[in-house]
Amino acid sequence: MHRFDYQFLADSLPANLLEIAGIIYDLRGKGEIRKMNNLHLFQELQHTAMVDSIQSSNAIEGIVTTAERVKKLVYKQSEPFTHDEQEILGYRDVLDEIYNHHEDLEITGDLLKHFHMLILRTTSPDAGKYKQQNNWIQERDEQGRISIRFLPVKARETPQAVEQMILAWHEGKQDSRINGLLLIACVIVDFLCIHPFRDGNGRVSRLLMSLLLLQEGFDIGKYISIDKKINEYRYNYYQALKACSDGWHENRNTYIPFITYLLQILYSCYKDLDSKFIENSARKNSKSKQIENTLMQSFVPVSKEEIAARFPEISITTVERVLGKLVREGKIEKIGTYRNARYRKL
Repeated sequence: MHRFDYQFLADSLPANLLEIAGIIYDLRGKGEIRKMNNLHLFQELQHTAMVDSIQSSNAIEGIVTTAERVKKLVYKQSEPFTHDEQEILGYRDVLDEIYNHHEDLEITGDLLKHFHMLILRTTSPDAGKYKQQNNWIQERDEQGRISIRFLPVKARETPQAVEQMILAWHEGKQDSRINGLLLIACVIVDFLCIHPFRDGNGRVSRLLMSLLLLQEGFDIGKYISIDKKINEYRYNYYQALKACSDGWHENRNTYIPFITYLLQILYSCYKDLDSKFIENSARKNSKSKQIENTLMQSFVPVSKEEIAARFPEISITTVERVLGKLVREGKIEKIGTYRNARYRKL
């Protein structure tokens, strides 16, 4: 049986992972300052992100409907028409509970079953119950042939495996040497390798991730949908999980691919938040001032192409002229050369 132990996170890890994690913690702090001073913008972003998260997390599992229908379900302007919409409504209910009560929710097996029950309560007799039969994760190759990619924990061993995973998570949380973000990534990998439910494991895993991130102090998913990012980079998501599951039963697996994936997704979300803030601030300024504000207000280096994409009405010549002027004035510095060049404030 797999041994649940996250103490390896307290030992030496790739320096780039710790560096990225440190950047994300720094972006979190800067984002909090922005939120205090721009509550109206963050409220608008929260409405959009809620719809994006519900639509995207269900779409990953093949449950698809229009954004307009999701909005009506989210804001209780319509009753669900189909089984799929009933499950979308259930996902909304769990997300509401997580956003409003995350500080009071204790990570237990019963909580995971509660999330599962809310999602599938009207569509499955297995709602809120661990699997009663062994299951497997399959994949289809380019020729359409189906194969078994991974055999999860057996049904009879599932309750104990979930309990061991949660106990190991609590142990990791109490160790000050362990980075919380890296710990969350490991827990999600283990949850999906256990695959405790007959159906709905992917959605419960992403809800668990949302909860753990909020409890760690990261509320970025409330404003920029992490689920939408995962859906956009779905292939990388599955590849990272596949890489982490190899040798899992024999305790020979690595968690690094999914840790890397999660950190990249979070960084991308903060970068999108950066863009939203800058776009909102730039609407009232001249073309030159818009470009300057983009650099002055950005927490991450920005390329000439990214600036041009944000302001399509501004010519690339104007962008280059303003960038050159700001460099000469010592307000920004150029990092890299030619196509890889980026700019950041000094």
